[in-house]
Order: sequence, then C-alpha cells, then structure tokens
Amino acid sequence: MAEVRRAEATWFGDLVSGSGVVSAATSGKFRDLGVTWADRTQESTGKTSPEELLAASHAACFSMAFSARLAKNGTPPNRLDVSADVTFAQVDGGWKVASSALTVSGEVPGISAEDFTRIAEDARDNCPISVALKGNLELSVDAKLV
Repeated sequence: MAEVRRAEATWFGDLVSGSGVVSAATSGKFRDLGVTWADRTQESTGKTSPEELLAASHAACFSMAFSARLAKNGTPPNRLDVSADVTFAQVDGGWKVASSALTVSGEVPGISAEDFTRIAEDARDNCPISVALKGNLELSVDAKLV
C-alpha cells in the first residue's frame, strides 16, 4: 500500500524580492511558514527554507531507520538524538543542495561503539530519504554512543 503526503507552497513576486509560504496539507501541523530567497541563501531571519525542511525529513527518517536496525540487532535504543545539517551552496556557478550531515547520539544498552557506528552507517545509506538523495549529494553520519 502506498501513502501520499501533500505539502503546498505559494510564491509572490520575483525570486530576490519576493516571498512565499509553505504548508503541510496532509497533517495540517504547520501552515503558512514564511520562505524567502534571502533566508535561504543568507542568515535566516526566522523563516524556513526547503533545506531546513529537508533536514527535518532526513533526521526523522534516519532516526526511524536506525531505531529499526538497532532493534533487529537485539539492542533497541532507549533514546536517539538526531540532527541533520543540510548545506545549500553555490557550486559551479549555480545553487545546489550539496550535503546532508547527520549527527546522532544514542543511549543503547548492550551495544559496542563499533556496532553502533556500523548500524548508523547502514541506516544513513538505506533510510528512504537517504535513498532518494543518494548520488545527488554527499551523505555523512557522525555517531556517538552515550
């Protein structure tokens, strides 16, 4: 069975001086979050960006995949704290999403640091969002067992 999720965006004006909003149409959990080119390419002034939303998606997807793999290993996590830093940069004269760097610290009883890192790397390579991104940008994970 396939599931479809919907987000919506509206843009007003040109790229540089215009602005827009994005909303989570399926869940309704956020509505009319502001987006601008300046907030996307310079320091954020409180608006979101496609890259921030991608980072949230990647962090959430990775945390689920990593949790499932740890449980399959017989070492389910008590807690995983995950962040994703998505870089939007000028590359070869154009803008591109260049990388997504995952960082995870986890409280996982009964696992070695080596196995924790190995399983984190597998989750990095195989969570559905990573699979969608693979080959288009650099993916990394920094895993720390606490």
